[in-house]
This record gives sequence, C-alpha cells and structure tokens, in this order.
Amino acid sequence: MMKILPALAFIAAIGSGVVGGVFFAFSNFVMAALARLPVPAGIAAMNSINITVITPAFMTALFGTGLICLVLIAAVSMGWSQSGSYWLLAGAVIYLVGNPIVTMVFNVPLNDALAAVDPASSNGAAVWANHLSQWAMWNHVRTITAIVAMACFILALI
Repeated sequence: MMKILPALAFIAAIGSGVVGGVFFAFSNFVMAALARLPVPAGIAAMNSINITVITPAFMTALFGTGLICLVLIAAVSMGWSQSGSYWLLAGAVIYLVGNPIVTMVFNVPLNDALAAVDPASSNGAAVWANHLSQWAMWNHVRTITAIVAMACFILALI
C-alpha cells in the first residue's frame, strides 16, 4: 500500500488541478458572462450547465480526487511518516473540505433552488441575484482550495 502513495499523491495533484481549473474559469469569467444575460436566459444557461456538468469525467475528477484524499488521510493517520506526509495530509484535508464538502453543502443547494424557480418571475430574479453572489463566493472557495491542495500534493512529492 505504501508504495502506491506517491502515485496517489500525483493523481490527487492532477485531479485537484483539473477541478481547480474548472472552478477558476467559473470564478473568472463564466459567472460574469451569465450575469450579463437577461435573468431568464442566465437562469436557463446556469440550469443547463448544472445538468450537463454531471458527466463521468467531471464527477471522477471532483469526487474521485476526494476518494483518493480519504486514502491519503488514512495512510498518514496510520503512521506513514515519509518525507512530505504532512503536505499530503494538508492537501487532502483542504481538498475534501473545500471541494466535495463545499459543493454538496453550499453550491448544490443553490443550484437546486435555482432549478425550482420560474425564471420569468420576480422570485426568479431574486433567486438569481442571490445565486450570482453566493454561488460565486463558494466557487471562489472551491477554486482556491483546489489550487492550494494541488500545491500541497506537489510539495509532498518533491
């Protein structure tokens, strides 16, 4: 088991980087572009993104990296004391809290609330305005934590 930990750390670094890149795009220009659309069109576009993002590739990147992080946490917790083990632990915890957990606790409920409103209603406009600020804020958290986790995994390997 201990011989595959460097490979798992490498895969976790790649997964964190991929996930961080996707979230970086949303934080830097996708949400701003959606905010420029008329409210019903912005809501429709975001709802479409929320459906089409559920692909094996993205779910594997987001949650598969989380699963690898659980293995890394277990390995470090069970006494693995190789050089860089604390970087592995830091990266794994940061990724798990900042990505799968933030996604499920904050971003997904916001997506569900957006999907439940009539885009043409005044309530739809209010939910969209909240979505643009709150979803984006939590996405910034996901972006930063994925990139920091990636850096931790790289530091663990060097």
